[in-house]
Amino acid sequence: MILDDVHRGIQKRKKRKRIGRGPGSGHGKTSGKGHKGFFSRSGASKRVGFEGGQTPLARRIAKRGFSNKVFAPVVAIVNLSTLEKYFKDGETVNRETLIEKGILKGRFDEIKILAKGNLSRKNLHVVANRFSQAAENQISTLGGKTEIVS
Repeated sequence: MILDDVHRGIQKRKKRKRIGRGPGSGHGKTSGKGHKGFFSRSGASKRVGFEGGQTPLARRIAKRGFSNKVFAPVVAIVNLSTLEKYFKDGETVNRETLIEKGILKGRFDEIKILAKGNLSRKNLHVVANRFSQAAENQISTLGGKTEIVS
């Protein structure tokens, strides 16, 4: 390699291809578009999702039915083991205290208390939207109160 050759052929501003300017230019007559066919026409371009004539993915996938899941309430689940860990005897457990202690984060519509784990805290006053039967029984056996809010 000759050091001189490094920059040879490199142009800062490349001249545009002048098409349709006669046979001497090398880009005359069909202007580099070939003969006939879709891409020789004006305005020819592949549309979004075109797969070369194969049935596009959007048409291959089934698009049947309707789901109401979008409108379903988001339920935040709190276990009794969590109440055991974060609360002391006689405290009130409600939406505000659960958020304050960092147990519940993000967006939710309802709170449900489940009976996973053991609870030994006495006289807890638990306010929630839903309770499992076992959780409700365990809280009340320890002298606590369950209050359902809608």
